Amino acid sequence: MKQVSLLAADHSNPNTGLSGTIKLKPAVLFSSAAERAQMVREYYKGYSSRLGREMEALIFGATGLPVVVFPTSCGRFFDFEDRGMVAALAAKIDSGQFQLFCVDSVDAESWYNRAYAPRWRITRHLRYEDYLLHELLPLIRQRNPDPRLLSLGCSFGGYHAVNIALRHPDLFTGFVSLSGAFDLKSFLGGYYDQECYYNLPTHYLPNLTDPWFLDRFRQNSYVLATGQDDQCLAQNQALGRILSDLQIPHQLHIWDAKNSHDWPTWQRMVREYL
Repeated sequence: MKQVSLLAADHSNPNTGLSGTIKLKPAVLFSSAAERAQMVREYYKGYSSRLGREMEALIFGATGLPVVVFPTSCGRFFDFEDRGMVAALAAKIDSGQFQLFCVDSVDAESWYNRAYAPRWRITRHLRYEDYLLHELLPLIRQRNPDPRLLSLGCSFGGYHAVNIALRHPDLFTGFVSLSGAFDLKSFLGGYYDQECYYNLPTHYLPNLTDPWFLDRFRQNSYVLATGQDDQCLAQNQALGRILSDLQIPHQLHIWDAKNSHDWPTWQRMVREYL
């Protein structure tokens, strides 16, 4: 895939919801759709006022259904590319079916940060969600007019993909989770409050009766994929049962594959379900 430098534009305009300046080469302007079609791989770096730090992302493709891609546990924005997942989707990206927005994580500062109290960790996670909704999404909408929006992730990234899509079904029209982990109560050392509850899908979904959410869930597209030997198999089956009980259309695929909780299987899965 071809590489180009991202526009060296200031994104601090409060009307866009963006913050930060892209720190790359001088601006490359695209005056037509044909020229934009050559823009395949882009790097973005900007300061997040909500997180108080710089955040990075990689964008693959120029058009198509926009997909927010979450890395695995404590992962980075470049992992999806480094682990062969972008290559697995290269034909679909180059043909304009999908545009990937591979984001950074703050897992090491939130769920995995045992140096801080659980209350602080869940607060950090919520600030990450604020970053995604109020800083990343405006960037996506600026770059891609498609009204649809998909979330995608493997393992712990599957948790992020599922949780944000279910918490905001008006913004995310679907998710694809590969070997996702959804019940993170053990990360909190026994601590549990309302905000923890509303960020654990297998906890808040069974009690959900609000038609605003249920109606939107039933219009969206949800895919769970896991393996027979996957350490997260039971959690995927449990979430699948909950979705069925709520009459929410979804797909649950269980692969008969060895070492299914690993990148080679996820490469095959992502080709199949994206």
